[in-house]
Amino acid sequence: MRTIKPLACLLLAFLCASLGLQAAEKPKVRTITAFIHLERASYQAQVREALDVLRKAKAAYEAAGFEVQTIRISTQPFPEYIRGLQPEEALRFFRSYDKLATQEGFAASIGPAMLRDEDDPRQVEFLGEILLATESLNASVVVADETGVHWNAVRAAANLIKQLADSTPRSQGNFRFAATALLPTDTPFYPGSYHMGPGRQFAVGLESANVVAEVLTSQREPELAKRALTGSLGSHAEAVERVARAVVVETGWQYLGIDLSPAPLKDVSIGAAFERFTGSHIGSPGTLTTAAIITQALRDISVKQAGYNGLMLPVLEDSLLSKRWSEGALKLDDLLAYSAVCGTGLDVVPLPGSVTRQQLERIIGDVATLAVKLRKPLSVRLLPVTGKGPGDHTEFESPFLVNAVIQPLP
Repeated sequence: MRTIKPLACLLLAFLCASLGLQAAEKPKVRTITAFIHLERASYQAQVREALDVLRKAKAAYEAAGFEVQTIRISTQPFPEYIRGLQPEEALRFFRSYDKLATQEGFAASIGPAMLRDEDDPRQVEFLGEILLATESLNASVVVADETGVHWNAVRAAANLIKQLADSTPRSQGNFRFAATALLPTDTPFYPGSYHMGPGRQFAVGLESANVVAEVLTSQREPELAKRALTGSLGSHAEAVERVARAVVVETGWQYLGIDLSPAPLKDVSIGAAFERFTGSHIGSPGTLTTAAIITQALRDISVKQAGYNGLMLPVLEDSLLSKRWSEGALKLDDLLAYSAVCGTGLDVVPLPGSVTRQQLERIIGDVATLAVKLRKPLSVRLLPVTGKGPGDHTEFESPFLVNAVIQPLP
């Protein structure tokens, strides 16, 4: 008699328990992210092992009725595993890694160029060379931790943002770079993701703006909306976690948790969820309250959590947020204010190409200061567009971005 593998048994039990959930009600799995402690001499074998786990996990989620959008691999900070290499040797390594990622269909994060403020800022300059020489690698700079703001890193990040805007087609290079503040290790979302452990671990990130919109359409009273959202997102998160634990049984890899941040993607809009709840444009009174409701609902869900676990308001990844930005109804200061009760900071925000390094430093510094003051993870992903100013349209070609009208700086 043929023996059924543990993963298959657990998935069968899961499917029987979840027949009441309609496919249309489910969030998508935005990412399954594997974490490895990369060893340069054996990285290809490490990547093969990680991909085997990721593909098993992807198949398990699809069998359970979840659409999986991406698989990803994150490493420790890249300066650790290029130590001793000449710059051209290091660039050859990253070109090879980038080619492998493209061939095998995974996204890759090589971690932060600066983890501490005393780290060498020349590593950020070299990160610029890496990002210019590759097409799919993601990376970051840590600009604050529990000890305070890293002002050397803030300046280095501002310089890199300006360099990438000036040196990449349509100024799109900054899509793969973020400055992060108090972001925990092992978040599944990019580009701030990195790892400091032994590897052979994974986490999951959701795209659940549709679930939030569904709940906030039917519930208009704040406390009832929070409870309903906790219940709805919680039931999906528990289902996601059951699959993850089945993957652990099958692979032996450690499960680190779910980032419950309800990521949007274009017409799967978190902005629409806000407007259905308040009955008015996002940015109008009630927006801050709605942000707090969503965030508290996430905090109340009893699953193993990883990463941000906050509200995401990525301007150019959300069709409605992009529209409100173009109309001038949503501004930079608004996004920063909402981050005080929720979110992930300033994400994919278009800026005039004339923005100066000093202005970028101030923007990054404000986010870092807020993160330190509130002891919460925030990040900055700014997209200045060289040659374009207020009133011009961005012309990004990424499938993940919605183009918008550039607004003047405050």
